[in-house]
Amino acid sequence: MLTHRTIWAHGPATAPLALGCMGMSDMYGPADRAESIATIHAALDAGINVLDTGDFYGMGHNEMLIAEALKGRRREDVVLSVKFGAVRGPDGAFLGYDGRAKSVRNFLAYSLKRLGTDYIDIYRPSRLDSEVPIEETVGAIADLVREGYVRHIGLSEVGADTIRRAASVHPISDLQIEYSLISRGIEAAILPTCRELGIGITAYGVLSRGLISGHWSKDTNNAGFRAMSPRFQGPNLDHNLTLVEALRGVADRIGASVAQVAIAWVASRGADIVPVVGARRRDRLTESLGAAGLVLSAAELAAIEAAVPKDAAAGERYPAALLAHMDSER
Repeated sequence: MLTHRTIWAHGPATAPLALGCMGMSDMYGPADRAESIATIHAALDAGINVLDTGDFYGMGHNEMLIAEALKGRRREDVVLSVKFGAVRGPDGAFLGYDGRAKSVRNFLAYSLKRLGTDYIDIYRPSRLDSEVPIEETVGAIADLVREGYVRHIGLSEVGADTIRRAASVHPISDLQIEYSLISRGIEAAILPTCRELGIGITAYGVLSRGLISGHWSKDTNNAGFRAMSPRFQGPNLDHNLTLVEALRGVADRIGASVAQVAIAWVASRGADIVPVVGARRRDRLTESLGAAGLVLSAAELAAIEAAVPKDAAAGERYPAALLAHMDSER
């Protein structure tokens, strides 16, 4: 059973791992509804308390799936982390982001209804709306905190300057951002800024969408997001899979799986970092849970760094069109 800890200055007590639920509804091809719900149940039973979702994951499907999974469970045992602001069309296309104050209230109203709850534990804009000052967006969420609809305010994929501006309006619990062995851009300025301000890190993409899970091969179906991800294309994929094989050699010596070593490496970067595992099935969840008890020695960390050096990955983590919306990349 995972132990919950209060590790963020302005956030809730969390387990050392969080469950990302996006893949149960969107972006990675079809998912089994019954298995998805069983996986959420297994995660909660194991002590994971943070369920991460977005109101645009499956255009509301993910929130309704979580609501179904939580029936009969104590609401106070679960930390619901919800992203909002992405605007989508009826064909599923992403049309941009909306961080206006009146839109924040509207997005929240629908999320509360779909989730079957009267409050959200952590509410965060999914991306910075370039046409709306972050102060306006965070100020609108702060009003919802005062009204009791939101407990904590988070951020997602924003840079150091935006983090500081947001924190000047209201305390920020955590920044959700990609962080893995092959995505380490936060180490230069974003992570130090968060630590200076007492803001935690919720690290998604710790397995780089399965690329460094140890289960991926060139024969695996590149469904959904992977079909447009530069790291899964042509020579980039060939190069990146050589890194995975080097990591596998280290994992074999440690006596753990590749995925467990990759997750444990992220966790080793600091007690204020909570890796988000995107398991859609119970067997993958069980494997990920094994990383929680894996403490890497200095020698093992050095071997991991040698196998997968910083900036060793080929290809950007997102397509150029999506990177253009990411304040964290500026």
